[in-house]
Parts: sequence; structure tokens; C-alpha cells
Amino acid sequence: VTGRARRCGWLDAPALKRAIIINGISGLCITKLDVLDGLSEIKVCIGYKLDGQDVAILPSDADDVARCEPVYETYPGWSEKTFGLTEWDQLPLNARRYLERVKELIGAPIDMVSTGPDRDHTILLRHPYR
Repeated sequence: VTGRARRCGWLDAPALKRAIIINGISGLCITKLDVLDGLSEIKVCIGYKLDGQDVAILPSDADDVARCEPVYETYPGWSEKTFGLTEWDQLPLNARRYLERVKELIGAPIDMVSTGPDRDHTILLRHPYR
């Protein structure tokens, strides 16, 4: 909306999965999918390395966290616009693949995907209140 360039961090799937488990979340709403349009690749953190060892979740000690390095999977991006789309089948194939992998990594369904700032820029996959 402002026209300023955005700095987007990559999704941290283990942190999100932990939050889902701790908070008893039954489904997720992915917002601002359209900000990924045009990226040649998209990364997702799938774990961490601490002193050269693989760890599945961030340690609770702040000093250990500071030494952790994210481990990423990289996915191809998409050049097509997702802005304003309202149906799953309208999404570019790589966007659908990305969302399916996120769902797999976090262990929870994706209920909605927003593709823009307006209320009707939403893909409803599963009603969150039923």
C-alpha cells in the first residue's frame, strides 16, 4: 500500500509448528501470499544447526539460540500474480506446491489464504469455525 520495498523473512516452520502445538491451533490462515509474487525462489526454515549438529527445535537457552543457524529448503517461486485470486485452482502451480509443503511441515491444515488487502481477496479452503 505504501509503495515501500518490503523486507520479508523466510517462514520458520519448526517455530510455527511449535506454536501450533502449544496453542492448540486447528488450522492456519496464510496472509499476504501475493508479496511472494515474482520471487525466483522461496525458502522455508525446516530446522537448525547448533555447533554443527542438527536440532529440530530451537533450544531454550538464549546463548544456544544465538549460535543456531537455520537450515532451509528452497522452492521455485512464481512469476504469475496471485493478487486478488479467490480460488485455489487459480493459484500458480508453484504457489500451490509451496502451500502444500508448508501444510506438511507444520502438521496443520491451511484454512484460508489471503492474496491482497481486501476482505474478498481470500481463498477459503476450510471454514475455520466448523
